[in-house]
Amino acid sequence: MAKESLKFEAMLAELQAVVDKLEEGKAGLDEALSLYERGTELVRLCNEKLEKAEQKLLVVRPEAAKKEGDA
Repeated sequence: MAKESLKFEAMLAELQAVVDKLEEGKAGLDEALSLYERGTELVRLCNEKLEKAEQKLLVVRPEAAKKEGDA
């Protein structure tokens, strides 16, 4: 399965697992580096999905953009 085809919730759960494993502090340097790289990729993918969702909402509810700009 391509990484980009994961659902947001699945990516978020995987990201939490990566963070948990890194916080344990038991991973060796190579594993920790791999986990960190995967975590940063998951953050990027989650942000992309959130931005796309936000753009869709702005199309459906353009008044939301006005309210957000006022804040």
